[in-house]
Amino acid sequence: MPLGLYSLDARIELIRRARFTLDVQYYLIQGDRSGRLFMRSLRDAALRGVRVRVLVDDLYTGGADTLFAGLAAFPNAEVRLFNPFCCARDRGVAARFAASLFDFRRLNHRMHNKLFIADGAIAVMGGRNIADEYFARSAVSNFVDMDVLVAGDVVGPLEGIFDTYWNSPQAYPVTAIVGEPETRTVARDRFDHLVDDGDQMLFVSVPPIDMLAQRPLAAELDTGRLVLAVGTAVAFADQPGKVAATSEEIARSMTVQMNVMDRIARSGRRVVISSPYFVPGPAGFAALADLSGRGVQVVILTNSLATNDVPISHIGYARYRTGLLRAGVDLYELDPAGFRRRSWDAISGVSHGRLHAKVAVIDEAMVYIGSMNLDPRSETTNTELGISIRCPELARDVVRVIDAIRLQGSFRLRLASEGENVEWLMMRDPAAGALVREPETHPLLRLRNMLLGPFVPEQLL
Repeated sequence: MPLGLYSLDARIELIRRARFTLDVQYYLIQGDRSGRLFMRSLRDAALRGVRVRVLVDDLYTGGADTLFAGLAAFPNAEVRLFNPFCCARDRGVAARFAASLFDFRRLNHRMHNKLFIADGAIAVMGGRNIADEYFARSAVSNFVDMDVLVAGDVVGPLEGIFDTYWNSPQAYPVTAIVGEPETRTVARDRFDHLVDDGDQMLFVSVPPIDMLAQRPLAAELDTGRLVLAVGTAVAFADQPGKVAATSEEIARSMTVQMNVMDRIARSGRRVVISSPYFVPGPAGFAALADLSGRGVQVVILTNSLATNDVPISHIGYARYRTGLLRAGVDLYELDPAGFRRRSWDAISGVSHGRLHAKVAVIDEAMVYIGSMNLDPRSETTNTELGISIRCPELARDVVRVIDAIRLQGSFRLRLASEGENVEWLMMRDPAAGALVREPETHPLLRLRNMLLGPFVPEQLL
């Protein structure tokens, strides 16, 4: 599901049609139009007897206690917070960390998983959180992202992963953290006011087909026939106890990144990777350089400095750029101007785009998709969830999406003639000359990153 509106619509349709259970696990559920629509739909499902369980990381819940505690006040609905903060709950992230300074080591570890399961039959997973910018509904900036909808035998293991996190010592009932409401009726009334009043859409309007010629999920479910690509899938996730790991070695032993890099390292022909935050580290760099040296084509799409919503993470990536280019790796960075053009229609509705899709396609047959970036934070700090799928049909579709972004909305990087400096070529205008500095960035941003570069520990990126 490359289109944000299709992906949101799929979740809402599955909630509305659920009969028995809804299991929801996210790093972020925002209290914006999309978040309120999502939470209201979960409430409606609970009211008609569906068991609803929501597990959300506590990093970005500041000011939203009423929303989550309100949902938990309805019959059949439970909400748990993962690795919660104790203080400054109505404030931003910085204030929360400041109020818990002596507990920083624990709180720096977050649950980055994204998983949605309806009736134990269909699951949606990938890179998207629940917020407007993940579904092309933000007027300011939207993420270019990707989800996959799966059914069949792999849903059982995904349910097991959810249950492991739900029952872990790091998951707390929301009322244990925010306190019991005055009455459940008051909590429900406050929740209803939040999700029923305002400008959120009652329904999501989607085009008749997406860029892969797929119909909206509702159209297929109405006919009683869900069209899926057939393949073999394996789900894997970090252990929830990773957030309590006392060393990087212990955390690394619990991470899914090892599974993904092992698969990438065994590639024999071609690897196509999309990673918004790409900091390969010495081991990852060596693996990618070795692949290229063996004649494997390695294509990597990541954010440019201009599109990176965490500019400091670009420092770690920039350290490896020259070496990767020398090794023969094909590097592409997202071009923000490519998403501001009226002619851009491959990912409709996107303006001021930022890459967020976390995908790898190996030898045009194996697809990895999930929540994990190829960076140290995913490896040793956050918990992650992923799925590997052996399915050439799906692999072709994913490559089509990445190619549409890469060929119409990115820069191709190359080394300058002296072999030291990086140059950027606009894929949207091949005749234009090469750019010799980070495209579409302010000099102060470039200066800040240059000055911080020698001092930023890579393991924090």
